[in-house]
Amino acid sequence: MPSPHLTETAPTPAAHADAGPAEQRGLDVGLLVLRLAVGLTVAAHGSQKLFGTFGGGGIDGTAQFFGQAGYPSPKAMAVVAGLTETLGGLGLALGLLAPLAGAAVFGTMLNALAVKWGGGFFAPAGIEYELLLVVAAMALTLTGPGRLAADSLLPLPRPHRLAHGAGTLLLGAVLAGVVLLLRS
Repeated sequence: MPSPHLTETAPTPAAHADAGPAEQRGLDVGLLVLRLAVGLTVAAHGSQKLFGTFGGGGIDGTAQFFGQAGYPSPKAMAVVAGLTETLGGLGLALGLLAPLAGAAVFGTMLNALAVKWGGGFFAPAGIEYELLLVVAAMALTLTGPGRLAADSLLPLPRPHRLAHGAGTLLLGAVLAGVVLLLRS
């Protein structure tokens, strides 16, 4: 007969009740940190495209890149990419309309990943940066922004996060695919 000290017992409901709020706070803080890191990074890249901040090329420099990459209407594409990154990134950072913001970042980074594909995995020509942002945006879109988010202040119904997140990711993937199909 095993010693009583070695026997595992199932946790009691009271133990889960005590651990729940602390675990939820940890999850909320972790999601906030991830949202801020991913969102502000992507927003900064968007501002490089739109305004030339942080050493970026602005609309004209970004349009030149898009033209060389085979996109039609490179100036319009530069504006769309810049706005999507800036607004999607800020939305993620704030947790505002988080599923749509996450899908915007996801779709934009899928497009960037496809453009850089074939350059290996590691920098300077690799895809590890874009891949990390795609996966982080996907994770945030599927989990939701947590309670430390602007979305928690909005009087919106709270749909099932997985279904809602998966639907917006599908939207982001379809739009990224359409943009990639326009590329020559």
